[in-house]
Amino acid sequence: MSKYDKQNNWKSVLKADPTDWLLAEDNPSVRYFTLVDLLGKSPDSAEVITARQSIMTNDAVPAILGRQEVEGYWGIPQDFYVRAKYKGTVWNIITLAELGADGSDERILKAGEFILNHSQDRQNDGFAYFSGKESGGDHAKVLPCLTGNMVFSLIRFGFLEDPRVQKSIDWIVKYQRFDDGEGSAPKGWLYDRYKQCWGKHTCMMGIVKTLKALAEIPPDKRSKAVSKTIERGAEYLLKHHLFKQSHNPALVAKEDWIHFGFPLMWNTDALEMLGILTRLGYHDTRMQDAVELVISKQDEQGRWLSETTFNGRTLVRIERKGQPSKWVTLNALKVLENWYDR
Repeated sequence: MSKYDKQNNWKSVLKADPTDWLLAEDNPSVRYFTLVDLLGKSPDSAEVITARQSIMTNDAVPAILGRQEVEGYWGIPQDFYVRAKYKGTVWNIITLAELGADGSDERILKAGEFILNHSQDRQNDGFAYFSGKESGGDHAKVLPCLTGNMVFSLIRFGFLEDPRVQKSIDWIVKYQRFDDGEGSAPKGWLYDRYKQCWGKHTCMMGIVKTLKALAEIPPDKRSKAVSKTIERGAEYLLKHHLFKQSHNPALVAKEDWIHFGFPLMWNTDALEMLGILTRLGYHDTRMQDAVELVISKQDEQGRWLSETTFNGRTLVRIERKGQPSKWVTLNALKVLENWYDR
């Protein structure tokens, strides 16, 4: 039994309470999500509305939007993913969605339309990392992690009811795999091209981004097929105790996954996985090791460090590696609150 099992509430596992630090106005996105997700403030309250508005006028969001072209993209239109890492359109859309950018803003709407018009595969509705010859994404270059990230971002921007996004959700349900090295590798279109994504052992990043996208759909709007896909994806993570080898849970599957950061772009870590599962209401004993990993990483002020970063490759710096991170701290606290109190 874990030494944390008998705690009364989530704050009892903290060395100190960093909530006031998160509520400072220097990072309006963190302040907004702290108010809503951690403290349970109503989205209609004056302080929440003010914080939400401040996201669009202060710190990283306006800095990113200030580099956007009028047509809705960043940099060179065709280089929205691979050659433009991590300054291209895809990466800025992911970051803006994570930061809570206002989906009703004309610039965000243009970004959403651009990526739907240039990245979404017209034949099968997943998202590709390069445009096709005519319009839409290249049919041969659809990726599961990219599709998950774009669906997550577009839902956050308010595109959930858009028929194109609904088709991409259907793509996830139809094509996403959860293979664990048993049996034969899948065959056919999509599966034959990217063995690192599919193969006999499905790429963890594709599964995590799939779950992240589907978790954005309100429970009352999830189809039975979506709910079943969530169950399959969650069980896959649980079989791995999130960050370990499913066939030998004593071993860490990938060292990167035990080092936390923000934003994660295509990558993932145990904290992101925990955040998705706890948001979906999972409270499984196979998550305990990951919970204890999170608790162990706080400092004496109840804060968590940024251990990984894409700084230096992105348009805008998001915090500093090796320093206390408001984003990692917020995500850790949300996990602990969901784990212990809900």
